[in-house]
Amino acid sequence: MSRLSGVFHSPGRSGVWAQFCRACISRCWEGPNPAASCPQCRETVQQRSLRPNRQLANVTEIAKRLSLQAAKAAGGDGVCGEHQEALKLFCEEDQTLICLICRESRAHRAHTVVPIQEAAQEYKGKIQARLKTLREEREKLLGLKVTREGKIREYLKQTQTKRQKIVWEFQQLRQFLEEQERLLLARLEKLEEEIVRIQNDSVSELSAQISRLSELMGELEGKCQKPASEFLQDVRSTLSRCEKGKFQPPEISPELEGQVSGFSMKTIALSQTLSKFKDKLNAEISKPHMGIANVTLDPDTAHPHLVLSEGGKSVRWERTRQRLPDNPERFDTEPCVLGCEGFTSGRHCWEVEVGDRWSWALGVARESVSRKGEISLSPEGGIWAVGWWGEFQVLTSPMTPLPLGRAPRRIRVCLDCDRGQVTFIDAGAKAPIFTFPPGSVPGGRIRPWLWVCPGSQLRLCP
Repeated sequence: MSRLSGVFHSPGRSGVWAQFCRACISRCWEGPNPAASCPQCRETVQQRSLRPNRQLANVTEIAKRLSLQAAKAAGGDGVCGEHQEALKLFCEEDQTLICLICRESRAHRAHTVVPIQEAAQEYKGKIQARLKTLREEREKLLGLKVTREGKIREYLKQTQTKRQKIVWEFQQLRQFLEEQERLLLARLEKLEEEIVRIQNDSVSELSAQISRLSELMGELEGKCQKPASEFLQDVRSTLSRCEKGKFQPPEISPELEGQVSGFSMKTIALSQTLSKFKDKLNAEISKPHMGIANVTLDPDTAHPHLVLSEGGKSVRWERTRQRLPDNPERFDTEPCVLGCEGFTSGRHCWEVEVGDRWSWALGVARESVSRKGEISLSPEGGIWAVGWWGEFQVLTSPMTPLPLGRAPRRIRVCLDCDRGQVTFIDAGAKAPIFTFPPGSVPGGRIRPWLWVCPGSQLRLCP
C-alpha cells in the first residue's frame, strides 16, 4: 500500500481526475521518449507536473491501518517492524516471519519462502514427531523409575531381613555363650568345693598325726630320763611304736588330679577356640564390601611366551615364543600380563584360580609399571602381589614368607583405591592371607597383574 501514495495530474478530456502511484508514472517516463500519455485519457503528461494527493494519501494510510487491524482480529501473525505489513510468509533459510515486501527484498529474494499456514503445518508435524519421541522417552524413564524404586524397596526389605537375622543370630550366640559360661562356672565351683573339702580333710589328718607324734616324742623324752634298768624295760616295744609313728602325709586323690588337669586342658582348648572364632568373625565382619569386577586380560601387555584364551579369562605359558609386535605396553622380560580394566576409585575384587602346582604370582600394578628390561617385582617397582615358589610369599624386597602349609586353589584380590589398600583372601576357606596396609598403594590408575611361570596356568573366575 505504501507504493500507492496518491498522485494526480490535471483532468483529461473525460473530466476525470486520473490517479496513479508514483512508481507507475516513473516507469512510463523511462526510455528514449520522455513524453508519456495518460493510460486512461491518452493526454500527454508533462514531466515534473505531478502533485501529491494528500487526501488520497490519508485515505490510503487509514485503509492500511484498518487492514492490519482486521488481520490481527482474524488471528494474523503480527506486523513487519520495517514495512508495517502483515507477516504472511515464512523464510525457511532464516527461520523467520516476513511480509510481502520483505519477500521482494535482496535479503530474502533467493530464499525458500512458504505461506505461514503451510510452514506452521509442516513444523507442527515435526514438533508432533519430536513430542512423540519425548513421550516415549518419558515413558521409558517412568518405567525405569518404577523399576528402580521397586528394586530399592526390595533391597531395603532384604537389608531389614538381614538385620533381623543378625540380631537373632547374635542373640542366640549370646544365650549359648552365657549358658556355656554358667555350666563351666558351676563345674568350676564344684571342683573348688571338692578341693576345699580335700584340703580340710588333709589339714585335719595332718593335725592328728602331729598330735600323735608330739605325744610319742614326749614319752620318748621322758623314758630317756629314766635309769638304765628301767629304761631298758620294754625298749623293744618302744622302738616298735616309734616305727609305727613315722609321718605318712595324706595323698591327693588321683581322681581329683584328673579333674583339675582335665578342666585346665578344657579351659585352654576353649580359650583357643574362642580366640579363633573371634579372629574369624572379625575378619568376616571387617572384610570390605566390594563390587565384583569383571576382569579380562589385555593381550597388548602379555609377554610373548604367554597365550591368552579367546575371552581373555585365562593365561598359560608356552615354550614357543609368539611373534607379536613389540609395542610399548608389552612386557618383554618377565612373563607378566595386565588386566584390561583400570581402577582409580572405589572398591573392587576379583578371584583367580591358581591350581596346585608350579609357580605363579598375582596382585595389582600401577598403570605406569615398567614393561621393558629388568623389573622389580615389589611395591617399589609398582607391583603389590603374593606368589607361590614352593612356599607362599609376599612380593616385597626381599620377599616375605607366609606361614601357609599349602597354596590356596583360588585367591580373591580385594582392591580399595580410596584407602590405598590391597587384601588377599583364600576364597575357598574364606580366610585372610595378607593385606598391604592402607596407604601402601598410591593414587593413580591400578590394574590387575599376573605372573605365569613355565608349566602353569591362571584363570580368572566368573
